[in-house]
Amino acid sequence: MFYGWYIVGACCLISFYFSGTLHLGFTAAFEPIADEFGWSYTEVSLAASLRGFEMGLFVPVVGMLMDRWGPRRLVFTGSILSGLGLMLLSKITSLAMFYASFILITIGLSTAATIFLMAVVGNWFYKNTGLAMGITASGVSLGGFFIPLVTFIIDSFGWRQAMIIMGWGMWTIPLSLSLLLRHRPEQYGYLPDGEKNGFALDNDCSTIEKNEEIHKGAKEALASGTFWIIAIAFLCQVLPVSAVMTHIMPYLSTIGIERSSSSLIASAIPLLTVFGRVGFGWFGDRVDKRKVATLAFALTSLGLLLLGYTADGQNWLLVVFAFIFGIGWGGGVPMLSVLLKAYFGRRKLATIVGFVGSVMMVGNVSGPPLAGWVFDKLGHYQPAWFFLAGVSGLATILFYACLKNRPGNE
Repeated sequence: MFYGWYIVGACCLISFYFSGTLHLGFTAAFEPIADEFGWSYTEVSLAASLRGFEMGLFVPVVGMLMDRWGPRRLVFTGSILSGLGLMLLSKITSLAMFYASFILITIGLSTAATIFLMAVVGNWFYKNTGLAMGITASGVSLGGFFIPLVTFIIDSFGWRQAMIIMGWGMWTIPLSLSLLLRHRPEQYGYLPDGEKNGFALDNDCSTIEKNEEIHKGAKEALASGTFWIIAIAFLCQVLPVSAVMTHIMPYLSTIGIERSSSSLIASAIPLLTVFGRVGFGWFGDRVDKRKVATLAFALTSLGLLLLGYTADGQNWLLVVFAFIFGIGWGGGVPMLSVLLKAYFGRRKLATIVGFVGSVMMVGNVSGPPLAGWVFDKLGHYQPAWFFLAGVSGLATILFYACLKNRPGNE
């Protein structure tokens, strides 16, 4: 079997553990930490914002290092640092220590961010780029399986012990898998897709010769209007996603959902994104990728509208929300790297992805404290969900504008 698929498997599992422990699993620790120290939801949410802000600062540098050094050393080091951050988190006694632990966690997380793992995978594929990136991105969704497990460990042994357990896991699972990663197939005697004839597919899935592949540098990308349309659209997408996944369990508690049930709902959302990540990735290899991304954004906006109406006692809408929001959120994830590769090529893909990540930082930073501030001021989350639905709708409009330009003609 082509070695690129082993890299896909390793990247998927690395994303699975990082997501389940450091991203999705944090919602289970949100209330216990706030209750123990008496901190407001806004103060606790700022940790998630700090994570997003710091990643926004680091990702351009990490992207450049990954294009130069390859992914193995970076992910190996990131696993060690994230494990240390979790150990520190288990010992916190103040808000300053809480934020400091998240700084260390984020430095490690930045080196193994899913957008970079998809860039690594993108180096190994032409024809199956969307599918390969969709499978890689599904690791984040599968991390939702961790939420009930993390909730059980926290409720049974305390959140401090849970952080220690997850820290040791960080030094075992992602660290070992990082040894399987490779940078570019040509360095090991392969061609993308394992092909010998060097054929690739363009955005409309017609065959083009390998020597016609687009090769653009970071400076050319940053000077392109298409780059900024893609970056700002994904900023508008990640803002509501970060808010929802940080506050979903506290929100469900405010509308009368038991903690055990809310953890299942919180885990179902990212798990449902698997269908979007893999399905939209496969679909994007066969249909215009720009239209696929636009559809994903529209579904996310619709899901947020439905979430807002659940506050009026329409709890049955939670099932519809989880399905639509999950599919939409998941569908957009692989399309980021797919679109950037289609427009700018794979030579500096990780660097370009890193610059997009720094723009998306604004959304990661703004989403969680915005929702927390609305709750602290108004006592409920509904206005936040409606506002964020409008933000996601803006992303849909931006991508509709992006439909005017084809790769190579931006």
